Amino acid sequence: MSIFSYHLVERPFFIAVKGIFSNPVSKNVKGLIHSEYMTAMTLGSPIFSPSRVLIGQVAVFMQWENENALENYLEQDSFGRTLAKGWHVRLSFIREWGKFSGFKIPNDRDQLESSNSPVVAVTIARMKPFAVPRFIHWGRPVEKLVRDHPGTILSLASVKFPNTVSTFSIWKSEKEMTDMVHGHSKVEKPKRHSNAMKERERKDFHFEFTTLRFKPLAEFGKWKGQSNFIPNT
Repeated sequence: MSIFSYHLVERPFFIAVKGIFSNPVSKNVKGLIHSEYMTAMTLGSPIFSPSRVLIGQVAVFMQWENENALENYLEQDSFGRTLAKGWHVRLSFIREWGKFSGFKIPNDRDQLESSNSPVVAVTIARMKPFAVPRFIHWGRPVEKLVRDHPGTILSLASVKFPNTVSTFSIWKSEKEMTDMVHGHSKVEKPKRHSNAMKERERKDFHFEFTTLRFKPLAEFGKWKGQSNFIPNT
């Protein structure tokens, strides 16, 4: 059964810079379907600030043929052992909106126990260069909405130059996440996400874009000294 995994790990600055230009994830890893190696960013931070792009913090989003392939990678591959020292969550696919090349969306879909179960959301897109200013204008308010929402447990953005952008968020419940998406949250300016989606439908920011929803299966390790982000895993 295909599974996904999302990894966060801190690396020395110059090694992380090298990873930006030379992806340390080999394309020949047995059982690896696709991966995206990215540099973490702080959601909602000013565009020109040291907290925007966090060079020493790496995010890797991966899809595997099965969990054994992931286990072998973390134990036997040199960069896999680096990822094993960080934090990661294993994910079972629920839903997809849009398309993004590389990943193979499973025909079999998992289900949450209820709308009050925790859920993980990943968005990933290839930007149109000339759409970046408009994307920033509409996107940063959404970043702040997700970052500050009482329903999020952990949220961040990531980037791979020149034009890949992504977000990752863990939600206390699927209901809180879907309320945010549709503008029904009891927060200030709740329609920031729905308004940005209307603008994207009017004139797309991206060459390709997808939102993926997952059931968290298990988490491992620590991120910034914390663990057990997801209840009941």
